[in-house]
Amino acid sequence: MTNEIILEAAERIRQAHTRGRPCEPVRDILPAMCLQTAYAVQRVNTQHWVEQGRRVVGCKAGLTSTSVQTQLGVNQPDFGVLFADMFVSDGADVAIHEVMQPKVEAEVALVLERDLDMSQPTVADVIRATAYLLPAIEIVGSRIHKWDINIVDTIADNASSGLYVLGSSPKKLTEVDLRLCGMVMERRGEQISVGAGQACLGNPLNAAVWLARTFVEQGTPLKAGDTILTGALGPMVQVAPGDRVEARISGLGSVRVGFAAEAY
Repeated sequence: MTNEIILEAAERIRQAHTRGRPCEPVRDILPAMCLQTAYAVQRVNTQHWVEQGRRVVGCKAGLTSTSVQTQLGVNQPDFGVLFADMFVSDGADVAIHEVMQPKVEAEVALVLERDLDMSQPTVADVIRATAYLLPAIEIVGSRIHKWDINIVDTIADNASSGLYVLGSSPKKLTEVDLRLCGMVMERRGEQISVGAGQACLGNPLNAAVWLARTFVEQGTPLKAGDTILTGALGPMVQVAPGDRVEARISGLGSVRVGFAAEAY
């Protein structure tokens, strides 16, 4: 019965994605607060999309803010996978309907040059494995109607992933203090979100270590070339047609994205 429920929840989310219409929460058919089952739903859809030709190119951390964890009743982040077709070039425009119920948040991205396949990766391992850093804007979205989610819904829905934008001026880890780096995000020139590296599990590197350990434990370690989105540095903000968003992270530079002025 559990397997049937997992497949039913995966199909509900996948159909919402395919049809472009949000679905009802999947927590109504999954065991309450069972993260293991929620991740099983995520894996079913990841495997489906890989079989359809999509390519996994990394991962993302979510719920890296302790206040958000408290709100959802958990004590750890969650994760989702990044596909190659989720990437958006710096400064590009995105059709607003490409992400369901879109919101934006600014993050630090790590790009790996070495595998993280050792047992229990440490901060030192992550530092050695990182080729460079980039500022990023994650365009999060939810296949769940009106963002009516709890932790089970968002995990099953690939951590509410949508698209991601990477800046175009890579920096070395030695050039940036990730714990203290400040972030400002603007929409049409108006400040909409501020934060700093310490808002992301105390340091974005901590989020990267958690992801590296989690993926080793599940038998799919992060590999050279993978992109890691380490989690939001400040509050996420809803966007609308015609918006243009820029995020600046001290030491990393800026990254921009626009949203085509068309109705969803």
